[in-house]
Amino acid sequence: MKAKGLLLAAIVIAAAGLFAFNSITEGSIKGKVSPADAAVRAWAESSSDTLNVPIQSGMFEIGNAKPGTYKIVIEAKPPYKNTSKDGVVVADGQPTDVGEIVLNK
Repeated sequence: MKAKGLLLAAIVIAAAGLFAFNSITEGSIKGKVSPADAAVRAWAESSSDTLNVPIQSGMFEIGNAKPGTYKIVIEAKPPYKNTSKDGVVVADGQPTDVGEIVLNK
């Protein structure tokens, strides 16, 4: 009887542990770079994460972004200059569109 009680207690504790955590649903950050052939890579930087993707045909989408606030950095090809956009907020499981980012020479 004592073994059955311990087994039941272990099952209850294991079940409670499975439901104790909320899963984090990652979002994404997407945007457009103009001129389309002037950039190489897009970076998303937060206090705990750094992500990057290549820019193709002036478009980018950074997946697997945890909820939080990011700084987006566009790595440009010369003679264009790198540029950044601060305060980009990614919500839980939602795509965030930063719009068009224009590069200057």
